[in-house]
Formats: sequence, C-alpha cells, structure tokens
Amino acid sequence: MPPTARSTSSLRLAEALALLDVASALATLAVERSYVRPEIDRSLDFIIEGGRHPVVEQALSDPFVANDCDLSPPNGSDAGRIWLITGPNMAGKSTFLRQNALIVVLAQMGGFVPARRARIGAVDRLFSRVGAADDLARGRSTFMVEMVETAAILNQAGERALVILDEIGRGTATFDGLSIAWAAIEHLHDQNRCRALFATHFHELTALAPKLSRLHNATVRVKEWQGEVVFLHEVVPGAADRSYGIQVAKLAGLPPSVIERAKVVLAMLEADDRAAPRGFEDLPLFAAPAKPTAPDPRQCALDTLLAALAALHPDELSPREALEALYALKQQTPPGS
Repeated sequence: MPPTARSTSSLRLAEALALLDVASALATLAVERSYVRPEIDRSLDFIIEGGRHPVVEQALSDPFVANDCDLSPPNGSDAGRIWLITGPNMAGKSTFLRQNALIVVLAQMGGFVPARRARIGAVDRLFSRVGAADDLARGRSTFMVEMVETAAILNQAGERALVILDEIGRGTATFDGLSIAWAAIEHLHDQNRCRALFATHFHELTALAPKLSRLHNATVRVKEWQGEVVFLHEVVPGAADRSYGIQVAKLAGLPPSVIERAKVVLAMLEADDRAAPRGFEDLPLFAAPAKPTAPDPRQCALDTLLAALAALHPDELSPREALEALYALKQQTPPGS
C-alpha cells in the first residue's frame, strides 16, 4: 500500500475512534448523571425543566438545586423572553446563566442534557459576557473589555441567538453603569429580540418589567437566620430588594471592625435615601427629579444617629470595638441633645 494511502487510512481510523470515544463518553455521562434527550426544533422555544450545571453538580457533595427556565416567546409574540435576574452575591445567579448556556451547547452537539426536560428552538449563536478580565497590553481596562464584549453582542445578536449577560455596568460609577445596563436591556428587547438571561445588582432595573412586554423578573431565594444569610439557590419569579453584600463580605473573612463600620455607613446611606436614584417608575431615565424641600438639619442628624445605633450588634463587638462605636455615636450626636 502506498504511503499516502496508509496515511489516509490511519487518519480515517483515528477520526472514527475519536467519534466513538466522544459518543461513548456522552452516553456514559448521560446514564450516570440522569441526563435526558433534548427536543430540538425550528421554533424559538426555550423550556428547561429541572436544569443543572454539568460541572458544578459534579463538584458538590450535596445535591444540586435544579431550576427551571422558560425563554420561549409569550403568546402572540415572535421574539423570545428576557429574564432579569436579581439576588445576592453567592446565591447562584452566574451558575444559573452558565448552566443554561451549557445545556444549549450539549444539546446542539448531539448530547443528552442535565435536566428533567429540555425543549430548545435551534440557537444559531451563543453570546456570553461574564466575569472580569483586562487587556492592559492593548490599553484596555476591565471596564473597557466589558464594554467591547457588550458592544459585540448588541451589534450582532439576532432573534435566534441566546445571550447571557452578567453584571453589565458594574465596572464604573453607579449611575453610569445603571444607565448603560438600562439601555442595553431596552436594546436587547426592541432591536435584538433574542432570548436572554441578564443578571444584575441594579435592582432599579426591575421597574422595566411592566414597560417591556417580554421582560420577566426573577430572583434567587435566600433566607435570613439570626443575622446570617442562607442561600437556597432557587430561582423564582420576583425581584430582590437587597444584595446582602455585607453578609457575603463577613463570610469572606473581612475584619469585624470593617463589617461593623460598613453596616453603620449602609444604615446612614439608607436613612439619607442616597442608595438609589429617584423617579425610576417614569421614563425617560434622565428626567430631572423635583427639588426636595430643605430638611431640618437637627432631624437629619438625629435620624442618622438612630440608624447608626440600629446597625450595631452589641453581642458581636469586642470591648474595644464597643468603645470605638460609642465614641463614633457621640460625635454624631446633635449639639444640645
């Protein structure tokens, strides 16, 4: 047999063995992990029942909390839904986004998927903007990389695309980032008309749901227990009203003094109503708010003091921290009180 013929024969044998290896591995995984055969058609449906993350599930010692996802067009619509997902850090928003994207990849490569049921209208392109990375060698900051990737999505995604976006706008000032996220959702809804999952800590964006017919608010459930936060990892309809960032910082091991100071600052910001801009129930976004009546300085000082006092947890303070907190409260006491 000529050398060229032998090489061609070996190449074909290698390709056949590789194909058999991949098919066998997928079949073994499907049996061992209870995957199901997905339904793939030409519709714009996207119905995942009991979906799981194929990688995270294998790394957990506890059972993985499965979640449903429905991005199918609502009745009478010719475009897919957008889910706006709010909830605290560590609750599982990013996991939920990525597991649905991986289910699409597995389904369209011919594999079974980690779910009880999956019906997917064929996806022509999968777009992802997650994580944080920079490209300093090319003069691109973390936020610039985020914006370049977001621009590619908004300029290229069509109605058959699946888009997952995680924390758009968090790399810049609060109002700048919120404005960008707001406009991006409107563009996805009106121009791209694609199926999308959009995770955010900008709770103000949930006010868009009544205005955009295909926008659906979802949140990741948590419970508070004795001052601690318990993550349930369940994605349910609705919207979160806070991010529990200080609780997560405590879990990460920040010094107790930093945690207590953060609680005091948060209480003061919330008491002064500086945590969120006003007027989000009415578009346009940049409408000037009505000028507020000048507040009573003594009442403001008293409100701030009460908020700081309410944020203290005496049982968690060391003697030194308690003394420092007492001095801080005295400095905030209005003169003559």
